[in-house]
Amino acid sequence: MSLIGEERKDYILNVLNLEGKVRTLALVDQLKVSSETIRRYMEELEEQNKLKRVYGGAVKINLTREEPTPLKREVIRAEEKKRIGRAAASLVEDNDIIFIEDGSTTLQMVHYLLNRKNITVITLSAPIMYLLIDYQNKGFFSGDIYFLGGKVNARHSRVSGALTERMVEHFYADKAFISIDGIMIEKGISSFDAERGQLAKQLMSHAKQSIILSDHSKFGAMQFYKIADVKDVDIIVSDVEAPKEWHAYLKDKDVSWINAD
Repeated sequence: MSLIGEERKDYILNVLNLEGKVRTLALVDQLKVSSETIRRYMEELEEQNKLKRVYGGAVKINLTREEPTPLKREVIRAEEKKRIGRAAASLVEDNDIIFIEDGSTTLQMVHYLLNRKNITVITLSAPIMYLLIDYQNKGFFSGDIYFLGGKVNARHSRVSGALTERMVEHFYADKAFISIDGIMIEKGISSFDAERGQLAKQLMSHAKQSIILSDHSKFGAMQFYKIADVKDVDIIVSDVEAPKEWHAYLKDKDVSWINAD
């Protein structure tokens, strides 16, 4: 494979990562090559397990439809999540009331909230609650902690369901920090789990600002439950710059992007 051939395959993978699918005819026009050449590239990429060919093009491989366990989530892209958590925490101001939704990325925020004064944290995540309690008992965190009740999901150490949603109705926050499982400009932000996704949607509706935490692996992924459209988000915090193909949409919808470098 020539250098230009590898560059074309990289282009195909980039489009696939952002949009979740590619169409052969569109690639023929964009890359100025024959449909046979595009099909050959796709065959090679499929052999490398980087895409799945379908009629008329290819789709992004979704290696799992199940939400990873908390332990797996903590070790996957750990450094990126630390940077995202630190950048997200920098958005919290003294006296803020904040929702922190469940997730290994939102968990990283807690380590960087210790110098904030008089903040109130409302969460549905047991690990986040226990970490805040530990810091408070050691004198490092002086804010208030509210844990939302409801049905316990033992596998993921969080609560959700109708009772939890009913509790959320009693609170309003300055900012909601939401960890997601997929983001596509046209399809919105999504979650593996419907109950968790519905609760995230509700947290967003009860906050002045909605802030999404997402590493680059979530780009172009569409999971089971749609939380909201991208236009409903105020700020996206990621470990990379916004894809240039998204710039016009983000600017038009007034969605800010923070690169946690």
